[in-house]
Amino acid sequence: MNRRSLFTVFVAAGLIVGISGCKNSADQAAQQAGPDAGSSASGSASSASNSTIGKLLAPAPKPIVIPAGTAIPVVLDQSIGSKTSTTGQDFTATVRSPIEVGGRLAIPKGARASGIVKDAKSAGRFKGGAVLELTLTSVTVGGTSYDIQTSVSSTESKGKGKRTAGMVGGGAGGGALIGGLAGGGKGALIGGLIGAGAGTAGAGLSGNREITLPAESPITFKLLQPLELKPKS
Repeated sequence: MNRRSLFTVFVAAGLIVGISGCKNSADQAAQQAGPDAGSSASGSASSASNSTIGKLLAPAPKPIVIPAGTAIPVVLDQSIGSKTSTTGQDFTATVRSPIEVGGRLAIPKGARASGIVKDAKSAGRFKGGAVLELTLTSVTVGGTSYDIQTSVSSTESKGKGKRTAGMVGGGAGGGALIGGLAGGGKGALIGGLIGAGAGTAGAGLSGNREITLPAESPITFKLLQPLELKPKS
């Protein structure tokens, strides 16, 4: 065998040994890393799976249903009057005390409410007296506005020469006398029996029998239909 052939044999043998060494090293590395890597990947997959299953199995929060007949006490945000307001006019109010259902807070104190003036008649155009009827149309809870139907709070003066006012409950067909004038023609309305479905209002009657409900007057309405509130996500 000449030198050239011998050199070729040595080179080929060296390449075979090198390739074999690299393969062994790769196999060893794979064997060392394999169990840990597999365990880590398996653990991550298991955690993700458990989290997903937990979310699926967790009971969804139930909505809160406020039953019909529940009182919604509010205070007016602005003055409303038989002479100064018009039928169909919007008004706003603030819930003055929290409303709970089954121990859960349904409507917090300070929640915003809206309503409309269902009827406003100045004195002299309705049998000599004045009429002011209000109802709530919506309440906002947790940033969501809910349409509602409530009883009508109705106050009326009785006509020329009378010094009383009536409070008529919405849908009940009955009313209750809620006050008389304290001295003279410009006294404040001070009585306070509540008509069915209606709330107390700090109504004042002027000498010409007009009805005025100043800002912050307390009025209580009653829900005519159940109100379902969305659960917190």
